[in-house]
Amino acid sequence: MEIEKASTLDELHETMSHCTLCRDDGYEIYPPAVISGSMGAKIMTIGQAPGITEVEAGRPFNAGSGTRLFRWLAGAGIEEDWFRATQYMTSVTKCYPGRQPSGSGDRVPTLAEQKLCRPYLDKEIELVNPQVIIPIGRLAISLYFPRRLKLTEIIGTQKQVDGRWIISLPHSSGASRWHQIESNRELIRQAIALIERHVKRLDLSSVHISQPVPGTSL
Repeated sequence: MEIEKASTLDELHETMSHCTLCRDDGYEIYPPAVISGSMGAKIMTIGQAPGITEVEAGRPFNAGSGTRLFRWLAGAGIEEDWFRATQYMTSVTKCYPGRQPSGSGDRVPTLAEQKLCRPYLDKEIELVNPQVIIPIGRLAISLYFPRRLKLTEIIGTQKQVDGRWIISLPHSSGASRWHQIESNRELIRQAIALIERHVKRLDLSSVHISQPVPGTSL
């Protein structure tokens, strides 16, 4: 099925599962696509691309980066199991791009790969119709903010794009040094406070959400 003809997430996910666009263009990727969530989710997270542990577990932000991400989101009253079951998690590119040639980390998807995968992301946003989008990490953030801006100018702020609120978070990987700087952690706390306001505004309190954890360590 062509992407634009998909009318449900099941149809779109089925199309993603059989996608060969990147491989046909000679890029070494490792399917399957890793996404989770359902129609009608009010919050969507967008990461860079799945890692090997995400592929093995079949869910986004599975390992240490997921532990840290949901530690942050706990400050907004969001409980991980509830979020994974009811909201939507995806990424700029859907398949694991493999390791860097040097072996020093996961490869960043090329601009060409991002372009090939972009129609899937656009269709996900169209079908899910989230009211809040949380881009996580520089690659996802660049979908909504100019690359020339520093993360310190973006994290802790919000903007509206096509009627949706965009609230960015840094990459939660343990390899990232950005979130280890105390002044930057304060910006993360500001971002989480903005997310918490939207959780309350969207009346998500009617489902199971944990109480914000006082003094949660970022």
